[in-house]
Amino acid sequence: MFSENPIKRRKTKQIMVGNVPVGGGAPISVQSMTNTLTTDVQATVNQIKALENVGADIVRVSVPTMDAAEAFKQIKQQVKVPLVADIHFDYRIALKVAEYGVDCLRINPGNIGREDRVRAVVDAARDKNIPIRIGVNGGSLERDIQEKYREPTPEALLESAMRHVDILDRLNFDQFKVSVKASDVFLAVGAYRLLSNQIDNPLHLGITEAGGFRSGTVKSSVGLGMLLAEGIGDTLRVSLAADPVQEIKVGFDILKSLRLRSRGINFIACPSCSRQEFDVISTVNALEERLEDILTPMDVSIIGCVVNGPGEALVSDLGLTGGAKKSGFYLDGERQRERIDNSDVIDQLERKIRAKADLINPDKKIDIKEV
Repeated sequence: MFSENPIKRRKTKQIMVGNVPVGGGAPISVQSMTNTLTTDVQATVNQIKALENVGADIVRVSVPTMDAAEAFKQIKQQVKVPLVADIHFDYRIALKVAEYGVDCLRINPGNIGREDRVRAVVDAARDKNIPIRIGVNGGSLERDIQEKYREPTPEALLESAMRHVDILDRLNFDQFKVSVKASDVFLAVGAYRLLSNQIDNPLHLGITEAGGFRSGTVKSSVGLGMLLAEGIGDTLRVSLAADPVQEIKVGFDILKSLRLRSRGINFIACPSCSRQEFDVISTVNALEERLEDILTPMDVSIIGCVVNGPGEALVSDLGLTGGAKKSGFYLDGERQRERIDNSDVIDQLERKIRAKADLINPDKKIDIKEV
């Protein structure tokens, strides 16, 4: 398979969100955000663990009140994935979660208020090696910027972001990443392009409020794909009005399609036509669902006939080429004498894929630093 990746990633500083490196050439991390009430500790812990199970590198948790901060303390003790606390105005909440071991603060310095409050948060972050994420949103720009530009523009998002950056620069704090999100693809892409030319800090990518599962996936894939293909972006979130678990899956699929991360199985499957010798669509859907737990990078081609099947199978770890009643089976690009019975294709392929994954990665672990 064509292996050269033409994407040359933008050089950025590196920060650490817990044990996850962001920027500086580290693999692009995939994150999501809980949508449970943070004060419901068990529900939030359960959701974070579900995100951990599908490979989330980082999880953000909203902490709007002191009660939520106390709940955050309990949540942090029960999960392994690094947690970002989402805070907007109250600097005291930031200080409290810093005390409780937060891995990153999502807080805009310019929204905190007096300089002594900003300094208190920055000093706590510096003392405890906690990075800050500046998060600018096209839907909540400062009033004077709204009046200046009349409507959200890439330049407006950039100006807002740089205000917050300048505050951290004055306080000699460089452990931060920045996002300039918008729900409009071209607005977000334009803002990130401008910002990437202004700073060398890591950039957190996202198309905010992208929509439901289908439309949000399309918008995010287009917008993030444009930026990632230009080498822009160090961490990302796919924002969907859907189960947060789906955000992680889509995020990894976007990176996989650009060969920027290779976690889990890359299924190569035909859309099916009248030539198919077995039900390709139901086979692929069933295998994707059954094999979500496999983290090992693998290419598996499932083609319903012999027109394109052999070519794809030759460059896959495992390949299936449709045939009458029984289909051809390929392993590491070599056709095997054994054939797969079409009446039992899903179960047989699952066993063979799992066996191959165990050979490649017997410990069943993928370290983000090694991907």
